[in-house]
Amino acid sequence: MAKPLKVDEVWLTRIAELLDDIEFGSLHIVVHEGQIVQMERTERKRFENSTANARYSGEAGSRRTDSRSAGRG
Repeated sequence: MAKPLKVDEVWLTRIAELLDDIEFGSLHIVVHEGQIVQMERTERKRFENSTANARYSGEAGSRRTDSRSAGRG
């Protein structure tokens, strides 16, 4: 049978602090034997499209496509 999760004010504060800054992302809480042992935060940064960003993304995409297809040929 699983042990009940122990979450005190310290952990609630830590969780709130980690969530406070995130605009896009996730918080992964790892529990071992009913206690929080680790938290992993994955954060995404989103940028508005601009001509410079679109040009850079297109160039990087074509380089990746070329290197992948070169390995197959």
